[in-house]
Amino acid sequence: MSDAAVPAVPPTPPVPLAALLAREDLGLRQIAGPTGSGTVIHGAHTSELSDPHPYLLGGELLLTAGVHVPEAAAGAGTPEAPGSGAYFDAYVSRIVAAGGAALGFGLAPVHDTVPTALVAACDTHGLPLVEVPPRTTFSGVARAVWQLMARARHAELRRVTEAQQSLASAASRPDPVRAVLRQLARRVEGRAVLYGPEGTELATFGHAPGEAITQALAALTAVVHPRPPRGAGNGANSHNAPAAAPSQQPPELSPRTPAPTSATDTLAGTHLTAYALGSPPRFALAVATPHRDPGTHTITSVAAVLLSLLTGEQQSGTGAARVSALVRLLLGAAPQDVAPLLDGAEAWLVVHARPTDDATSPDPLLAGALGAALGSTLVDAHGDVVRVLVPADREVTAQPGWTCGVSAPAGPQALPSADAQAARALARARATRTALVRHGSRTALADLVPAEDATAHARTLLAPLADSPALVETLRTWLSLHGSWDRTAVALAVHRNTVRQRVGRCAALLGADLDDPDVRMELWFALRLE
Repeated sequence: MSDAAVPAVPPTPPVPLAALLAREDLGLRQIAGPTGSGTVIHGAHTSELSDPHPYLLGGELLLTAGVHVPEAAAGAGTPEAPGSGAYFDAYVSRIVAAGGAALGFGLAPVHDTVPTALVAACDTHGLPLVEVPPRTTFSGVARAVWQLMARARHAELRRVTEAQQSLASAASRPDPVRAVLRQLARRVEGRAVLYGPEGTELATFGHAPGEAITQALAALTAVVHPRPPRGAGNGANSHNAPAAAPSQQPPELSPRTPAPTSATDTLAGTHLTAYALGSPPRFALAVATPHRDPGTHTITSVAAVLLSLLTGEQQSGTGAARVSALVRLLLGAAPQDVAPLLDGAEAWLVVHARPTDDATSPDPLLAGALGAALGSTLVDAHGDVVRVLVPADREVTAQPGWTCGVSAPAGPQALPSADAQAARALARARATRTALVRHGSRTALADLVPAEDATAHARTLLAPLADSPALVETLRTWLSLHGSWDRTAVALAVHRNTVRQRVGRCAALLGADLDDPDVRMELWFALRLE
């Protein structure tokens, strides 16, 4: 390793030198070098070699009693002693080149005081110098370092465990993607950003890092998630791609070179990390943190895995099958011919869902999370309603934060009717404040009448309302809710007086007494066939 190389440190939690100096039982005192909380040590090592460089890993507190110091260099302990300055300058420079974090000099039995030339050399090279009193053994210092490291390790494990639990809990919430991002930003005390397939920011949480960091995160994301066009940004170090120098374009990858799964960079003391989510990647996670330590890396990796599951396809090949089905439909194929490409199901359930909180608008992330919870990637978010196609052999259960309506099982040709059933079931669920309502599937009295005759009778009976779909839907909803004006108004999102006016208009056009239960029953049978 050359002197300019960055030393590798053991993968253990570092201990601030200040914490070791604070131990009153040791009586340590810093007498040279930079002070403050910036110096951390990764272990303690004793050596009486004049050049300990080959035996240091980096990050150590090197302990010496000065046995290796020649008499000519020791002299009277003054910088003016012959050769003292040159010897100690070379000695300290080699420790710094090896990545040593600090030097501890023990008093007695060899030296009664710390050589002033050593103090001067440590100040020159910026190496903290600690005086070890005669009563303190080197083994006692080493034991104190390992005790502090054990405490730091325990604190790090507890931090990681608590973060993993909070991330797992967030993944089970109604809006899991945003919940996980929010928890990630809080646990790493930084910024977490989710980028979509086109490189746009879909969600972001945490402290605002400034425009430069924001641009650097976007550029780093382009390394793990290549897309045209790609913006300029800082260089990145990744496991599978070459690093780019700061302020350069991200590395261009040939079509045969797979993009790396993660990349890192540093800008103005802020550590940046980007992860590709899914395989093939459709989304990307970027994180900016003030620290880069094993605990932060573990927490971010756990979040990346959870987000990959929440945003990815449910099974291999689903995306290609969906594209193939869409192309065939556009080219004139019948629904029943392309349906086998969509999970291979013969029958489907149509689910209509709206967030329980009317102020929440279902975006693609929220809709995708609902689809994942229901076990389907066939999701359509349109307006205030999310529609999901679920294979009929899967059970649809109530979902926290959602109000759902579920159709009866239907084959590909009957999906439009099932869509209408789910819409009516959702309206009933919202009106009755029920989490989930299913369309009835029991044999009804109307099923005993030949379908052609029943349909003809229904069309004749409802003919006066044929030109007003709003009246038909109002009458259907009003009858389904047992004539409740208020609940019908909620289901249709109109004023209760509007419901009264529409129902009154229906009664006038039909020439029927809607207070008569026989009339209501006959109209209900007809509306079910409409």
